[in-house]
Amino acid sequence: MSTTGVSTGRERRPAIQGWFTGADGDVRLLGTRCASCGTPYFPRNELACRNPRCAGPRDGSELEEYAFSRRGRVWSYADSRYKPPAPYVSPDPFVPYTVAAVELETERMVVLGQVVPGVTVDDLEVGMEVELTEGVLYTDDDAEYTVWMWRPVN
Repeated sequence: MSTTGVSTGRERRPAIQGWFTGADGDVRLLGTRCASCGTPYFPRNELACRNPRCAGPRDGSELEEYAFSRRGRVWSYADSRYKPPAPYVSPDPFVPYTVAAVELETERMVVLGQVVPGVTVDDLEVGMEVELTEGVLYTDDDAEYTVWMWRPVN
């Protein structure tokens, strides 16, 4: 299995269905938003708006599909130097990677994700602007399984 982020020419499939889209290179996290108060939810909220100040109905009818902003600023970051447990798929031997918690530009909520291969904690700083991109989490005989990743904006 490969987790290098380098394309192998295989079919690309999201590792987590419905959490993001990479249509036409426009990578976006997918979730829901309350039509009454505007509160965004990632991952998707299917039940009802959880904002206690929302005056909308509490039956889930107020929730609509929502594509999140592509850019944000690094809120925190760290090296992942241990092999996560299943269902995470990692190469053997394990290759450390960097994760970043990013405050989304429009929604002002923090979302965690991997940083593109080659970017280390030495390359990041709190407040740095980053954008979403799609990267390969792992590869098997059938496909490349992709996830969203953060990439510094130059």
